[in-house]
Amino acid sequence: MARKNKRQFFEEVEVIDAGAKGKGVAKAPDGRVIFLPYAVPGDVVAVQTFKKRKAYFEGKITEVLTPSPKRTTPECEHFGVCGGCKWQNMGYQHQLFYKQREVENNLKRIGKVELPTFIPILGSEQHYFYRNKMEFSFSNNRWLTQDEIDSERDLGDKNALGFHIPGMWDKILDIKKCHLQEDPSNAIRLAVKHYAVQNGFEFFDTRNQSGLLRTLMLRTSSTGEIMVLLQFFDDDREKRESLLDFLKEEFPQITSLQYVVNQKPNDTIYDQEVVCYAGRDHIFEEMEGLKFKINAKSFYQTNSKQAYQLYKITRDFAGLTGNELVYDLYTGTGTIAQFVAKKAKKVVGVEAVPEAIEDAKVNAQLNGIDNVTFYAGDMKEVFNKDFINANGKPDVIITDPPRDGMHKDVVEQILNIAPKKVVYVSCNSATQARDLALMDGKYKVTRVQPVDMFPQTHHVENVVLLEKR
Repeated sequence: MARKNKRQFFEEVEVIDAGAKGKGVAKAPDGRVIFLPYAVPGDVVAVQTFKKRKAYFEGKITEVLTPSPKRTTPECEHFGVCGGCKWQNMGYQHQLFYKQREVENNLKRIGKVELPTFIPILGSEQHYFYRNKMEFSFSNNRWLTQDEIDSERDLGDKNALGFHIPGMWDKILDIKKCHLQEDPSNAIRLAVKHYAVQNGFEFFDTRNQSGLLRTLMLRTSSTGEIMVLLQFFDDDREKRESLLDFLKEEFPQITSLQYVVNQKPNDTIYDQEVVCYAGRDHIFEEMEGLKFKINAKSFYQTNSKQAYQLYKITRDFAGLTGNELVYDLYTGTGTIAQFVAKKAKKVVGVEAVPEAIEDAKVNAQLNGIDNVTFYAGDMKEVFNKDFINANGKPDVIITDPPRDGMHKDVVEQILNIAPKKVVYVSCNSATQARDLALMDGKYKVTRVQPVDMFPQTHHVENVVLLEKR
């Protein structure tokens, strides 16, 4: 039987905390928690619930009765509709407080391990325009705001180039200005849309799987290079080259201009041929004298400046003297491995994605680093006894797994090898805490430092040093 969701109204509740997925936390009169998007701790609000569960409600604010002193005015006109940057209405110092507390709570409540005094979270110097990669989607039927729906005016152009509305795979919000990536990101996106509309190019129809223009990806680097990749659905050479030529002429600073013709149901490009139309098929990122070659499919930390800070903390926690054998698990394109290589005897990197490992090898060669070795394969299968015998027993393990954390077999193998130190970098302190609990018998947590990679959001990275008991 379908669950009935009887809506309730609460005239006056106080938001007492910031919780999961960046939602505010309030308490209903019956003591149940209410999760509220775009609420700031300290707000007193009127609430309408739209989902009821045994222990909690989900709701929305209908009116802010008393604004929290932690509130600030969002920079972006799309705040609250776009679905990104959900903490723009909270002062940055307060964002850092709640991120630090989330890490501390997860490590204490889930990990239940002995913990040192936490090092204060490292904030980002840039609160906006910090991302080096953005992806936008085209749509021939843009998302309409409630104000537009209620109005009787001509809504004009129905095409959109922007972001998916959260939870709606076929709805795209047209973005006027995004505060996440430095210019000329906004200028390029707006120029592409204007040219396409002026020339009658068809924007993608998700439901009918038709149209010319599908997605736009922009990558920028700290060296000033720019990559633009347009994804087309229809294979119309004349229109495609017309738009690409326009971009080449209008934005001569574009270093890499590429395209994909993708007629699959989904818009992922990792199994598609990427064609370089002008310039190089890659751009370069630079960090502490190291160069990293980045192509359209490469993974690279999306906040370059904070990635540098994160890697410095990781290297500092590892405490390398030049004599250590280091394993870098979940190495990606080998950025951490190469970053610590000059202070290690040898670094061995392992990653599941073969293309990432190819990038890592190319970058190591480019940087003249000869004390790194990279292997591709599923971590829980590659990282076994034969692997250890072939590469040697590590003195230090650095691990930077995906959000799900480490597979239990990987944790077990680390415990079997028992290196002196493990430096655990995580984008999800809940799964990190679970793994720390599994390692508690053999390792003690001696240092913890959160790092804010994504201002205006609830996401936070965390670095933990484990030392053998």
